[in-house]
Amino acid sequence: MRSAAVPNLVDGVSPASTALLDVEGMKCGGCVRSVERTLLDQPGVQEASVNLVTRSAWLSFDGDTDCDLDSVIEALAARGFKAQPRQTHVFGSSVETDQSWGWWQQWRQLIVALVLLVLSVVGHLAQAGSVSFPPLGSLPFHAGLATAALIGPGRPILVAGWRSARLGTPTMDTLVSLGVGSAYLASLVALVWPEVGWPCFFNEPVMLLGFVLLGRFLEERARRRTGRALQDLAALQPDVARLLMDDDTIREVSVSALRPGERVQLLAGDRVPVDGIVREGHSAVDLSSLTGEPLPLDASPGSELSSGSLNLEATLVLEVQRIGRETALARIIDLVEQAQARKAPIQGLADRVAGQFCYAVVSFAFLTFLFWWQIGCRLWPQVLDVPVALMDHGHAHGLHGSLGAGAETPLGLALQLAIAVLVVACPCALGLATPTVITVSSGLAAKQGWLFRGGDVIELAASVKRMVFDKTGTLTLGRPLVDSVLASLDPAQTLQLAASLEQTSRHPLAHALLQEAQRLQLPLLPVDSSRTIPGSGMEGHLQGLNGLLRVGSPEWLRDQGVFWSDQQQQTVDQALERGQSLVAVALADHPLGLVTIDDRLRPDASMALQRLRAQGQSVAMLSGDRRQAVERVGQELGFMGADMAWQLLPHQKLERLELWRKQSSVAMVGDGINDAPALAAADLGIAVGTGTQIAQDTADLVLLGDRLEAVPEALCLAKRTMAKIRQNLFWAFGYNLIALPIAAGVLLPGYGLLLSPPLAALLMASSSVSVVLNALSLRLR
Repeated sequence: MRSAAVPNLVDGVSPASTALLDVEGMKCGGCVRSVERTLLDQPGVQEASVNLVTRSAWLSFDGDTDCDLDSVIEALAARGFKAQPRQTHVFGSSVETDQSWGWWQQWRQLIVALVLLVLSVVGHLAQAGSVSFPPLGSLPFHAGLATAALIGPGRPILVAGWRSARLGTPTMDTLVSLGVGSAYLASLVALVWPEVGWPCFFNEPVMLLGFVLLGRFLEERARRRTGRALQDLAALQPDVARLLMDDDTIREVSVSALRPGERVQLLAGDRVPVDGIVREGHSAVDLSSLTGEPLPLDASPGSELSSGSLNLEATLVLEVQRIGRETALARIIDLVEQAQARKAPIQGLADRVAGQFCYAVVSFAFLTFLFWWQIGCRLWPQVLDVPVALMDHGHAHGLHGSLGAGAETPLGLALQLAIAVLVVACPCALGLATPTVITVSSGLAAKQGWLFRGGDVIELAASVKRMVFDKTGTLTLGRPLVDSVLASLDPAQTLQLAASLEQTSRHPLAHALLQEAQRLQLPLLPVDSSRTIPGSGMEGHLQGLNGLLRVGSPEWLRDQGVFWSDQQQQTVDQALERGQSLVAVALADHPLGLVTIDDRLRPDASMALQRLRAQGQSVAMLSGDRRQAVERVGQELGFMGADMAWQLLPHQKLERLELWRKQSSVAMVGDGINDAPALAAADLGIAVGTGTQIAQDTADLVLLGDRLEAVPEALCLAKRTMAKIRQNLFWAFGYNLIALPIAAGVLLPGYGLLLSPPLAALLMASSSVSVVLNALSLRLR
């Protein structure tokens, strides 16, 4: 019977050597860079990876140095980033963190900002005469709106921006704060000291904050959707279970209250609440939510089931094995979270740029201000005569002017262009370009039963050029099965007698005989006596059968006086040439037939290799099995002679891998203990989920379930992921390279084009949202 359990993933990364923190307050790539620097400065922290999308930080500690996690959290708090260890998933209740208060607070700030923005627009209409209520158009009214915007919804941005600037790690909040604050202060000076001749920009802080908060709200909403796959996985865990008491009564209890050894009842339609073993009942169980397996499993007493799978047909009684964080479902979620926290190398460039981005933008804004104040207006005096910017439809009314309107003085123009530069810059898009895609991709992979260890693994999987497969248990099923019965007058009787004698043996070939007899519904005859001949076979007597029955190798039977005809001997030789294992059956000195036993190919092995070759991959096979068996499998699957090797010890597999790695990046696919060194040595180690625990622990990618076609599908997802990341990075860099010069007024002298700060704020917000939406489009295929 095929194992029903998702492989035990409990013993993955040691909790003592890593930690996952939830970090609040990150807004852009500059924040990410600041958090990472702070973490790496702490004693004992060997590696740190921060994810802007999931607001998390993954830490790896040096085993030789004691590191206090509380001191790490305090260091982050000193930088303005509140952090706490990732809470244990509370299975039996909702696993999604309750963030309703933070969500409501963000929504409230947006509503207030939008109300102030509407009032500002109404005030402009009143000033223009479109609304017959003059007080709404007065400067004190607009000054009050701007003050309320800064004190109310804008206060968190101003505080965070000032704190970051004071600590020497400017962020997006710093840029927005400088833009909003400079517009407000300039307007306040013009209002209190009219002699300076500056226009008032009180409407700009209101509009800027409104657009910035709207953009962040939409970005946050889209960002939450990127983690939906992980939430769907967590939702597979039911809240309650039906506990079976000693007197056979049923009590509904919280899943968290269950203990190993207790029994729970599963009705048709119930989700399995824990990892356990079926003790009573027969039913079909759907594993597709965890492994991607399309066909349900036939569960019977002795079958292992994992939490999150779905009971389809009949009632089962399950004995609890693992609960809470020890279940396979919990471990899968932990692995996905760690994968989302670990960066892809391609993100390094974006993070390095984002870390210095704010300094560069502030410097560029300052140079823009100096240029237009002292030089630009003298070179192109006509820019002060531009009545209304083409990119904005604002109007100048007396002293109360829009930053989008034509400036009357060099100082006014320089100020508005500098503010536009500060506001249009978007380090958020740079910071979100990679982690949003990695989050969506790893979540999609987890729903299919593919567990990438991190973003770096996804990037590596997209670049692999050669796929190397182990044979036994990877390309084949990994267990011997009866292939045929040869040279027999009655194949069914030959198989029945062989299985009857072997029913007391633990040999793998005996298991194959018994499994085939069970499949054909052949009754087993009772054994009167039996004796095992080590390395040769078994002999004994069965009830109702006269004569000594022997089951073993053809050579042993020949030595025992059993003679084969020339035709039977030819059949033996042909089977041996094909690399098949032979079990000869004889009664007394009369041969009854030959049973060929073989390790069959996985049903989808040929299709998986075809798809890999279609993707441009070179495929190879390494095995410790004998030459004939390897060549037969290679011939069936289309391997070239140079791409196969046999009778290899583990260290010989490593030598062959190193030779191929000198030519191109190599992925190794295996499942056994002897594959673990090769999985660790390859550029990308892939473990099939039905394999051993050590193979899964050393692999970079674990494929749950029995589908070998998951290999090309996972690689295809990795390539699509990298394509989306490159699109996002191209957009993020391209947006800033184009928007910043336009905001600085490069098109103003020749074309009269002026990018107003409100429009700049809208563009900045849309750039971040577009990056997230592009990442979400990965789910459309």
